[in-house]
Amino acid sequence: MTIQQGKYSSPQMRSRIRMSIGRFYFTWRRYLIWLINRTKYTRTKQKQPLQFTIYNHKTPLLRELRNVDMWLQHNKIKNLRIATKRLNGIIINPGETLSFWRVVGKPSKIKGYAEGMVLYNGTFRPEVGGGLCQLSNLIYWMTLHTPLTVTERWRHSYDVFPDSKRTQPFGSGATVAYNYIDLQITNNTDEIYQLNVWVGDKYLHGQWCCSQPAKLYYHVYETNHIFTHEQWGGHMRHNVLRRKVFDTNDKIIRDEYITENHAVMMYAPFLPEGKIKN
Repeated sequence: MTIQQGKYSSPQMRSRIRMSIGRFYFTWRRYLIWLINRTKYTRTKQKQPLQFTIYNHKTPLLRELRNVDMWLQHNKIKNLRIATKRLNGIIINPGETLSFWRVVGKPSKIKGYAEGMVLYNGTFRPEVGGGLCQLSNLIYWMTLHTPLTVTERWRHSYDVFPDSKRTQPFGSGATVAYNYIDLQITNNTDEIYQLNVWVGDKYLHGQWCCSQPAKLYYHVYETNHIFTHEQWGGHMRHNVLRRKVFDTNDKIIRDEYITENHAVMMYAPFLPEGKIKN
């Protein structure tokens, strides 16, 4: 991988006042959208898992993150336990949409949420309910391996931490912030789907189940993964996510574009000598 000359403008660092006003505006704008739009949101839950598991995944609860106190990660686990109880067993019938925040609700101390880590302006800080992005990341990644449709997903604008034992492509997650940065998934199929998520001893677990066996299988991969050196002095990281769709006989049906990512790097890219282009 090489570093190429970039073409993106420098990130705008907004003041706290401006960000607070923006958060207030977009939060109430989302409330209004929820009130007047015609999207059929699901709230149905079922304890018994549907018969067929379509895809399952797990991610470690504790990670080695530079300059991050471990108490933030332990609090994150507390937050994940609360949020997964809200989401576990949720049913998406044909034509329905799952909204992460409409099901989870607003995190607060009254509900038992603790201060966890949230990304903020290219760095991180403690915030009540912090760490729920691990859950939205898991759900998004699993959904890419199903015929369900992601109708709202927000990417991270900053790449804050260097890769550490990465097993998924860069940018294959979905950030969330109550309530205007949401993850929404629509069931445009003819089958019933169920999301199951829970916190284990070492991992956050998740699975999509269905009323019928899988008819298609998916392989998600990245292309055009590059670093760029921008004129304003920083670096950015880019890639494109795609997926190959197979039938039950392992015959490829199509190769689909999913999304692309562009993130400001908050650390210097680590590349072998001779791999940097001016």
